[in-house]
Amino acid sequence: MLRLTWVQPEDLIGHELRQAAQDGREPSRIAARWRAAGGSQAPRCAGASPDRASRYLRLLAEDLLDELADLPSKLADDEPTDLSAIKAGCPAWPARPGGTPSAPGPRAHPPATAPLRLEAAWLGRAAGCLLGKPVEKLPLTAIRQLARATGNWPLNTWFTARGVPEELTRAHPWNRRSAATSLAENIDGMPEDDDLNYPLLNLLLLQRHGPRFTTADVARLWLDELPAGRTFTAERVAYRNLLSGLEPPLTARHRNPFREWIGALIRADVHGWTNPGAPATAAEQAYRDATLTHTANGVYAAMFTAATIAEAATGTHDIHACLRTGLTVVPPRSRLARAIHHGIQLAEAHHDFTTVVDELHATHAATHHWVHAIPNTALIAAALTHADGDFTGSVCRAVSGGWDTDSNGATAGSIAGLLAGSPAALGDRWTSPLKNRLATSVADFKGTGFDTLAQLTHSLTHLETAHP
Repeated sequence: MLRLTWVQPEDLIGHELRQAAQDGREPSRIAARWRAAGGSQAPRCAGASPDRASRYLRLLAEDLLDELADLPSKLADDEPTDLSAIKAGCPAWPARPGGTPSAPGPRAHPPATAPLRLEAAWLGRAAGCLLGKPVEKLPLTAIRQLARATGNWPLNTWFTARGVPEELTRAHPWNRRSAATSLAENIDGMPEDDDLNYPLLNLLLLQRHGPRFTTADVARLWLDELPAGRTFTAERVAYRNLLSGLEPPLTARHRNPFREWIGALIRADVHGWTNPGAPATAAEQAYRDATLTHTANGVYAAMFTAATIAEAATGTHDIHACLRTGLTVVPPRSRLARAIHHGIQLAEAHHDFTTVVDELHATHAATHHWVHAIPNTALIAAALTHADGDFTGSVCRAVSGGWDTDSNGATAGSIAGLLAGSPAALGDRWTSPLKNRLATSVADFKGTGFDTLAQLTHSLTHLETAHP
């Protein structure tokens, strides 16, 4: 039986009921109708429930999804998706080089990021992603037990199956799709992952359309270059919406309960890498990318990440200054801003990162899916803060915190790699197993080296700064 993940209405409705409660709508009456009809809750980890729903339940789910979309939100004023409203709500929105937030003026030429620094960012993203792949979807307790079983706790290096008791792996099996390529004994280059596919797509985006690309340009590029089966959550729903004839930004809203999840965040790196010293420009590029698939906090997470990376890309700021810059593009009364501040405050207050993680899970785990942008962004910020930007400390803390382990490791690795400044500074333990190549289904990038990707990214940085 074919079960299409992340798009079936009877699976989407449970996620939308949870999302509605989070974003200030009142879904209780609709939830009661769904339960009374025999509808089930959203799948906990997978993208589809194990059993096929009746035709009646599927049609009811479609109707209820549309009803939920029409409910008013009491958070609408504090969490806009319109860019002008976001800027208006951010009193510390960063000035553009050579201008001001209200009157940009001619664009100055920010310092170009050195290719070695960009290579460290690419390698850091890959290594952090790969570190998190074998434990993706596992509960926090399982991650800790598997690491402790091999003397790798606090987490300090790759996961391994060697020496792990059989009863432990039966209780908590490694991620089925990733174990064969991401455990220490199996790593042979960087395997394909959406956390690397999207940066590659965004290189193509800037090559073809330049920094003034539109959201429609992103959509066309995806249809040309991104296989539908390589999309997940909000990206898959938006892809389906495009094929149904919907246009952005409706693609992000229509029957898309994943619109505040982590997908836009993991697409933000190239926007930051190619805008060193220009966090506002990076955030605006990330916005145009994100609004194909996301709204509100899902968009803010991408903007926060892009602005943080743009600040880190200059090599002149520590992680704490970079995170502060990232927060300037997030509406301060939004749930994301509060979560990031909370994560940073916890990291500053507790010596033991386990305590930080436990507090974050106590705050978010009961109410948010493990792929939601809010808890994951808070965890990334906490990990970077607690590790003081150190590469190994940042990626290991991010992954050891659970939730979306590979995506969190990737973003923490990208930022910490930039701060490290060169591949040599990351350490041979992280770079050698990657063998300077990655697998992908995007365009002609399969087998490309990270040094080549860094040179290409560097050339796009020059192209970007050449536009006034």
